Amino acid sequence: MVITFTTIVSAILIMDIRMIGLETFIPFLSVLRILFAMKYSKDNILIFKYQKYTKHFCLVWIFLFLLFSCHSNDQSLSVDQNNFQKPLSDISNEDSILIGANHLSAYIDIIKNKRVAVVGNQSSLLSTGIHLVDTLLSLNHDVVKVFSPEHGFRGAGSAGEHISNSKDPITGLPIVSLYGSHKKPTVEDLNGIDVVLFDIQDVGVRFYTYISTLHYVMEACAENDIPLVILDRPNPNGDYIDGPILESKYKSFVGMHPVPIVHGMTIGEYGKMINGEQWLKNSIRCELLVIPMLNYNHQLKYSLPIPPSPNLKTDAAIRLYPSLCLLEATSVSVGRGTSAPFEWYGHPLFPESEHTFIPKSMEGASKPKHENKKCFALKPQLDYTSKEINLEYVIKSRDYLKGEDFITRKSFFHKLSGTDKLYDQIVRGLNEEEIRKSWQKGLDEYALMRSKYLLYD
Repeated sequence: MVITFTTIVSAILIMDIRMIGLETFIPFLSVLRILFAMKYSKDNILIFKYQKYTKHFCLVWIFLFLLFSCHSNDQSLSVDQNNFQKPLSDISNEDSILIGANHLSAYIDIIKNKRVAVVGNQSSLLSTGIHLVDTLLSLNHDVVKVFSPEHGFRGAGSAGEHISNSKDPITGLPIVSLYGSHKKPTVEDLNGIDVVLFDIQDVGVRFYTYISTLHYVMEACAENDIPLVILDRPNPNGDYIDGPILESKYKSFVGMHPVPIVHGMTIGEYGKMINGEQWLKNSIRCELLVIPMLNYNHQLKYSLPIPPSPNLKTDAAIRLYPSLCLLEATSVSVGRGTSAPFEWYGHPLFPESEHTFIPKSMEGASKPKHENKKCFALKPQLDYTSKEINLEYVIKSRDYLKGEDFITRKSFFHKLSGTDKLYDQIVRGLNEEEIRKSWQKGLDEYALMRSKYLLYD
């Protein structure tokens, strides 16, 4: 009995892909595409000579692929942590978390035969290490455009750097920057788009601008009757809420909603809250679907597989970011232009200490504070179990620089803190306990609002 090459391939293609997991099947599909292109290409003059060997090779490859795939466990919706890129620290992820992007079967029918736009960046990877855009294209989905947030599609831009519209060199897709003066997709940007996918790793902090980008994308989708699908991801600061609630008069791109500095929500939950609380312009609502994670809860200590932005390179930096970022509005350096931004802070006039750094200009980054000057530094002892913003770094800096310029960008400090009260409290010399007491009423009210939109314990 002769089994033809086409018969074998057809049998494989009608298999129940769920048995092995669709994300595992992607490399196989890519190989088949190449082989079929070779077989039927009129331009390939070597094809007739090597077609026989190609078939034999492919049959052996398919046999080995099925052998190892079927040997894998039956939990097709689990994530093999060995497939992740190296974590940002030695934190062990307690469970096999299936991120929204990996849950292909939950959204593949939604985008089938649709013109798709993806809002993403360098963090938009599946557990295979393959980018969402590349994955969808390999599955023959019609991805026609990419929208990128601050730092750009490949994540190379520095904080606040102007990112221009461009073309992705890998896929050739047009990239529309949603940063600078063009924060919201226009009618022209969305022309011909049937559905938008949003897949960006957030860090759960109000002044981290990806949630502001989400707001504008939701608003544009609502105004143009385009459904939005958020592929959910873990929040590395999702186990607590803390900080003053943003007052409306200090609304800006680094704070658009009445939430605390640390909001304790995944980006999918946050999108549900934007919709539910009617924070979009004219109280419109976006047609929103969140693809949730599996095996996730807010108490998990999760190490991100890839830095979410250029200056948050480690889990320690991500955890310290909510506390240290307030110093960005002061004369104190948070280590930009060094090998460990947001892991220490310093100033040339701080008391001499064992830790020092000299900020240097780096390619693609903005000029750092105290460039080429020796800064005496403090290196926080990070406690991953701590569930509050540490005001000690701001207060200690204030005390060290008494009589010198400290808060050098007053209006920016108000925007970061979301209120003018924290500035006044710092200037008046209040201690952390006194300051924290003023936050509690707002935090209690926020916790009740937040609870309505949680997808995870």
